[in-house]
Amino acid sequence: MIETNIPQHIAIIMDGNGRWATERGQERTVGHKAGVDTVRRITAECVRLGVKYLTLYTFSTENWNRPADEVSALMGLVLSSLEDEIFMKNNVRFRVIGDLKRLPDEVQQKLHETEEHTARNDAMTMVVALSYSSRWEITNAVRQIVQEGIRAEDITEQTISQHLTTAFMPDPDLLIRTGGELRISNYLLWQIAYSELYFCDTYWPDFDEQCLHQAIESYQRRQRRFGKTEEQVEGERPTPIPSL
Repeated sequence: MIETNIPQHIAIIMDGNGRWATERGQERTVGHKAGVDTVRRITAECVRLGVKYLTLYTFSTENWNRPADEVSALMGLVLSSLEDEIFMKNNVRFRVIGDLKRLPDEVQQKLHETEEHTARNDAMTMVVALSYSSRWEITNAVRQIVQEGIRAEDITEQTISQHLTTAFMPDPDLLIRTGGELRISNYLLWQIAYSELYFCDTYWPDFDEQCLHQAIESYQRRQRRFGKTEEQVEGERPTPIPSL
C-alpha cells in the first residue's frame, strides 16, 4: 500500500487497443472492448490507492476521421460501458469533457444521466475525454473570454484555466501514455505544463495494476521543482510502492 506522495490526478492516454487486436488477428473493435476491461481494473486500483482524479483520453476530435464502422462501434462501446456499476461499486463520480455536440444524441443523453447518477460519489472522480482535443478546448476558452468582454490587460493564466473544460479539477500530477508512442497527441496541453510524463510500450489492454504501480514508482522517484533549483525544493523523496 502506498503511504506517501500519491499523485492526486493521473491522466492516461490509453493507446494500443487496435494494435493489440490486430496482432492477434482480430478486429480492432475487439481491442477496444478489452480496453474497457482495463479501465475497470485501473479505476478500482486508483480508488484503492487514494488517487482523487483519473482522466482518460477516450476519443479525440481527430478520431472522427477513423473508418465509420470503427467510430460507430466505439460509440456503442461508450454506451455499454456506462452501464457498468463500477462507478457505484467504487464510489466514483463520473464527468466528461469534450465537444459533446458532435456525439450521437443517445450517447449525449447517457453521459448526462451517468453524471447525474454518480454526482454524490466522492472516493474519486473519473473524467472521460470524449470528442476532445486540447486545441479545441483552448480555442473554445478564448472565444468565451472574448464573448464575456474581458479586457486583454485583465486576462491572466488563471482566467484561461477557469474557462477550460477542466476548471473543476487540479492539473494532472502524472501523465501516462501506453502503447509505445512518445507524443502527447493534443491532450491537456495547457494542464500538463508541469506534469510528470511516463511512457511505456505496453498496449492498453495489457496495462495492469503492476504497470500502474511502476508508473507511480517512477513518479515518486522524481523531484518536482516547478522551475526552482534542487536546493530550493525541500523534502525527501518518498518510499516507492512495494511490489504487488
